[in-house]
Amino acid sequence: MTSGMIFDVKRYAINDGPGIRTAVFMKGCPLRCWWCHNPEGQSVKKQLIFRINRCKESKACIEACPLGAISWKDGTSTDWEICDHCGKCAEICYAGAREIVGREINLDQLMIELERDIPFYDQSGGGVTFTGGEPLQQRKFLQEALMACKQQNIRTAVDTSGSTAWGNFESILPLTDLFLYDVKHMDAEKHRLYTTVSNGKILNNLQKLSNVRANIIVRIPIIPGMNDDAKNLTACGAFLADLPHLEGVELMPYHEIGVAKYQALGMLYKMGDTVPPNTQQICEIEELFINYGVKVIRHSSGRTQ
Repeated sequence: MTSGMIFDVKRYAINDGPGIRTAVFMKGCPLRCWWCHNPEGQSVKKQLIFRINRCKESKACIEACPLGAISWKDGTSTDWEICDHCGKCAEICYAGAREIVGREINLDQLMIELERDIPFYDQSGGGVTFTGGEPLQQRKFLQEALMACKQQNIRTAVDTSGSTAWGNFESILPLTDLFLYDVKHMDAEKHRLYTTVSNGKILNNLQKLSNVRANIIVRIPIIPGMNDDAKNLTACGAFLADLPHLEGVELMPYHEIGVAKYQALGMLYKMGDTVPPNTQQICEIEELFINYGVKVIRHSSGRTQ
């Protein structure tokens, strides 16, 4: 049986597709977006996370680390260059300050978690959303999980960056009721700068999905100073307006929810003191897309992808 690597299963999710849903967060992503609020989803491997605010200063982790990556410098300090994420320190951390993010799960185990909420899916028109990370990084496990959901008449959604081979989309098309599809920037070089990959494959795959009349909601993160300028938004509006089939677009304003995770994972946060866009700015951007004939779907959480 194929197994997958996930980092969370969120029940009663209401911002990951229609109705009440369960969101399965899968590890691994080809992009490294500056504003990513789930940095623990970027690597497909298990990772150590250290939340310093939980630390009770027992210092047991120092002795537990076989590589000597943990020291005491006016508080517990981790040398992330040395740490190999073995989890020995997490095993003895009674406060939960040190934990391993990521767990391997097989299909039967996952379905036990998903099936318990079938009554909520049925009553609300909801279902299961596979997100991450990039779910198609684990294409085989995703395909089997989608098939198992279909066998239980559970509606499915896949939240994707679009940065994958078209054949991967073809393999899940009959099993996916809705694609939540990220469009981050229309300029290829700026897209590469802010995400480390070009947008060519992403836009081509979106065009192909639209051509086969897949159900698609495009999600656009609104990142001040990076993709919120008139040139980019106008190009995006024109591109989306030209698609033959699109459910609509959701605007996802930048937020700072994930900032603390970067320090906890020993990762660099590149957004500095970027300020989230205000309501008026978002309304103006909504109007731009409406003027292009693109339906705007309001998103209550304001989360960026």
